[in-house]
Amino acid sequence: MSDARVKATDSPPPPGLVTPRPQLRKPRSRPYALAVRALGPFALLGLWWAASATGLLTPDVLASPAEVLRAVGELWGNGQLPDALTTSLTRSGIGLLIGLAAGLTLGITTGFTRLGDELLDSSLQTLRTIPFLSLVPLFMVWFGINETAKILLIAVATTFPMYVSASSGVRNTDPKLVEAMRSFGMSRLAIVREVVLPGALPSLLAGLRLSMTLSVIALIAAEEINATAGIGYLMSQAQSYARTDILAVCILVYGLLGLTADILVRLLERVLMPWRTPQGARR
Repeated sequence: MSDARVKATDSPPPPGLVTPRPQLRKPRSRPYALAVRALGPFALLGLWWAASATGLLTPDVLASPAEVLRAVGELWGNGQLPDALTTSLTRSGIGLLIGLAAGLTLGITTGFTRLGDELLDSSLQTLRTIPFLSLVPLFMVWFGINETAKILLIAVATTFPMYVSASSGVRNTDPKLVEAMRSFGMSRLAIVREVVLPGALPSLLAGLRLSMTLSVIALIAAEEINATAGIGYLMSQAQSYARTDILAVCILVYGLLGLTADILVRLLERVLMPWRTPQGARR
């Protein structure tokens, strides 16, 4: 009997079928992963340096990396860059917090209650399709050129990504689980806190990621509203004097702010959802 089992196991697969080969994930060290991620930025930096050194890229078009570094030292030494960073981060942070709070509240309301969905969702979806850049002239008329217009523009831009993600995540909560919690006497607020929000956590983090990225994009637009401080103000001053080195510094700062926001959300995902497989880990 055992010999028959061995023969059946060792027999070749039927025609047209192949022996399955499970794909095992190859472990990669953290330094190796970081080195691979850094290849792209270093390659761009090398091309930039080579184009500047050979004269293909003239200073009136874009300053060389060395000139940009000197501009960073100049702006940091006279205190302009730290002051501008503080002002811009304050604007972006306040606007982001307002947008996240509004988007999360509206998303839970429309996703968890039928009345909220019927009253608000169609209107919010209509407003979501309006580009926030088109609101700049209107906000200038309503609020003037003070900080209120800048912060509210960032808040509007960051509200809708969080709203869509929160509403979708809440709707995907298992209704049987919600009904079971109600049968145990849990209030609506407790169900939202203990069941709905933990279940919607992946969607909420996706919305947070989009909102943080948009907060940087909206910051650029907001600081075009006659700003007298911030990174946008530095850019307008550099444009007036054709300082491409300072313009490059400001552009790089905006890019680093967006990259930092993305890294923070990734770290938050690892802390809140340690069981989640990193994207692309099995490829």
